[in-house]
Amino acid sequence: MNKDYFPQNLKYLLDSGKISVKTILQITGNNSPGLITMWKNGERQITTKDLVAIANHLNYTVDDLINKNLSSEKNRTFDELELLFDKHKDVLSESDKTIIKTIIEERIKEIDKELGED
Repeated sequence: MNKDYFPQNLKYLLDSGKISVKTILQITGNNSPGLITMWKNGERQITTKDLVAIANHLNYTVDDLINKNLSSEKNRTFDELELLFDKHKDVLSESDKTIIKTIIEERIKEIDKELGED
């Protein structure tokens, strides 16, 4: 059975400031910060609807949130991107940032697929 990385990933996303409890509550329509704590501690399973809402908001896939360790070295690329985006905040719009991240994510998926086929 595959490890469920969601609690660990949620903790990472909250601790790194990629999302806040308030934002999670808004996008999922929940009103209990305690529920988020229970998800983070693995005490309660997240619903598919809430998982999809969080994934969409963060431009991740559901698979990313539950099956990948988002804090691993490979995923730190996006922390570096955030630094780059911050450095050029006067030039890049939020749309530009999303497009750049999407291009990189798609290229990583292509490379992973190519490596998996060899």
